Amino acid sequence: MLLTPDRRAVVLSAICLVALSIPVTEAAPPMPTSLRPPAARPFGSLPDGKPVSLFTLEVPGGWRAEITDYGAILTSFHVPLGKGAPADVVLGFDTLDGYVGTHPYFGATCGRVANRIAGGTFKLDGKEYTLAKNNGANHLHGGLAGFDKKLWKATPRLSERGPAVEFEVVSPAGDEGYPGTLTARVVYTLTPDGELWVEMSATTDAPTIVNMAHHSYWNLAGQASGTIRDHELSVAADSYLPVDAGGIPTGAFAAVTGTPFDLRPERAAAATLGAAIDELPGSADGKHPGGIDHNYVVREWKPDGSLRSVALLRDQASGRTLEILSDQPGIQVYTSNYLDGSVKGKGGVPYAKQAAVCLETQKYPDSVHHPDWPSTRLDPGQTYRHTMVHRFGKR
Repeated sequence: MLLTPDRRAVVLSAICLVALSIPVTEAAPPMPTSLRPPAARPFGSLPDGKPVSLFTLEVPGGWRAEITDYGAILTSFHVPLGKGAPADVVLGFDTLDGYVGTHPYFGATCGRVANRIAGGTFKLDGKEYTLAKNNGANHLHGGLAGFDKKLWKATPRLSERGPAVEFEVVSPAGDEGYPGTLTARVVYTLTPDGELWVEMSATTDAPTIVNMAHHSYWNLAGQASGTIRDHELSVAADSYLPVDAGGIPTGAFAAVTGTPFDLRPERAAAATLGAAIDELPGSADGKHPGGIDHNYVVREWKPDGSLRSVALLRDQASGRTLEILSDQPGIQVYTSNYLDGSVKGKGGVPYAKQAAVCLETQKYPDSVHHPDWPSTRLDPGQTYRHTMVHRFGKR
């Protein structure tokens, strides 16, 4: 059932205690006749002259999402709920130039494999593949020119849930070192209740690996408000994956109890991100900035395609909340520890350390090296699927 904002606020207080399980095939109510397909406008050109477009998904009440076909990137998301004026709650840039340049994956679709692969190598059916190493000795978010650096084919439409844009890109065999020609799709949908659905899928003509992720940086007080230290976050996870100095999971599952990683919703006191960050200081040599950049193991996950409530973010100042629902076994929580003010975003705002938090649902990082973890392998005839829902409320 899609909820009105008032009804959603009541439900949000209950979901802090348990993880929900909602079928992906949940029926949608009739669409309001006032809804329109997404509008497109020019968003500049790439260095090779190819034009880039920006698509606006809008529903009554002030909800608006803007997405570009370059990188299938969410560039802005306006939320009318909470105290004060509607706010754009994702970090990003005003122009295409920022996204074409070097940036920390603001709003991006990451793939073929999001997060890290140790050593930039993996074996599949006895053959070793070498990937681009763009994160020290490791492979990160698809490589030097992953999905975030590709121009996707866009198809705007009015779907049964609301205005939507489907993006498609073909990644040829050998792209960034991956085997198989992969056809990837991402569908962004904005519902009349202001939910943002992100549905990812992929098919291949040869065995390969896939683990796509959506990588928005959220600040519920507004993208220019400065910090998420006072945001409260609960995550439906009893364990997390410890990592080595390069951010690669060690292979262990560690209990969150008694650690700074304890963000369980049933905690007696809400966990502020600032408190957790302060307990995870950076290294003395400055190479590691501290904070959270870890994958949480979603409790009671099953590979049944059901959506589960995996995280709830709250901003006390604005009163806004963001619930994340997903069908994936893990969620990477990243408190934007590597931002340092050198990147200037929308309106020329410098994005400083901990200016936002990323909530990236996915299979576990480096899963290709752990046969007992949920597999990232994709074979011909199979379809990779990944759905996440961003559900907003107020309190």
